Amino acid sequence: MNQVKPVLLVKRDLDILAWVQALNQQMPALEVRIWPELGDPSEIGFALLWMPPPELFTQLPNLEVIFSVGAGIDHLLACPSLPRNIPIVRMVEPGLTSGMVEYVLYNVLRFHRGMDRYDAQQRAAHWSVLPQISAEARSIGIMGLGMIGQAVAKLLVTMGFKVHGWSQTRKVLEGVNSYVGEAERDAFLENTEILVAVLPSTVATVGLIDARLLEQLPRGAFLINVGRGDLIHENDLLNALDREHLGGAALDVFSQEPLPVGHPFWRHPRVSITPHVASITQADTAVAHVVTNIGRWQAGQTLSHVVDLEQGY
Repeated sequence: MNQVKPVLLVKRDLDILAWVQALNQQMPALEVRIWPELGDPSEIGFALLWMPPPELFTQLPNLEVIFSVGAGIDHLLACPSLPRNIPIVRMVEPGLTSGMVEYVLYNVLRFHRGMDRYDAQQRAAHWSVLPQISAEARSIGIMGLGMIGQAVAKLLVTMGFKVHGWSQTRKVLEGVNSYVGEAERDAFLENTEILVAVLPSTVATVGLIDARLLEQLPRGAFLINVGRGDLIHENDLLNALDREHLGGAALDVFSQEPLPVGHPFWRHPRVSITPHVASITQADTAVAHVVTNIGRWQAGQTLSHVVDLEQGY
């Protein structure tokens, strides 16, 4: 096996040392360089990235594989120097998936049991018992049945919910009704009381959740968005909430992040906001995914979870 080329780590936040330690422990022969200290850039063969600087890839003439730190790759596609001839591996790791499942489950139960309305009642010092229905009578729709969407769907099925899934290709999941493509989207939406968006940002999904789509949902439905902020026409969502066509929305991602201070979402009574924290990539399990793929690359084997740039995921 050839000597492993250095990996460049670009992750501008406080947990970078955890990533360095995990890389050192799991692949001691791998030299880790932390941006902006490149050393000799021509030596770098791998890059592990989150929101790379615009000119980064022009400085890495011998780069062989790009790894995304997060599940999405829109932060890479937005980089003007991104090469189109180098494989990009998206992050698939159990910690990321379980965190996302927890976040969705919390918000599904919050809407299902009316906890958002009880919170409002408490603020108004108002005591009133709301109608309660069983999980078996509640219909949940998952838009996007990739690995995370499937994990969410499987858990909700075990809890007794009626679960529907919508995706670009037919998925066979026990207990999940599968809908495919634009032709079946309206039928999917009409059967969805809580809509969970787990879609990536692609040419086909930007602006997908608009006034027409929201109108297809039953009156009083709820929206949970853990995909990408640009899936949603924000003014259309606000209008649906103001008209009470939607009962509420739990939003973790936004078209502009951080969300501007004056944005109407902040103070809307039917909107709950979190700052893109539905799930945080866990260093230990994420590095295991990276190290495994570097080993496969060194051995001349096929990489796992390579991005299809035409599809955008």
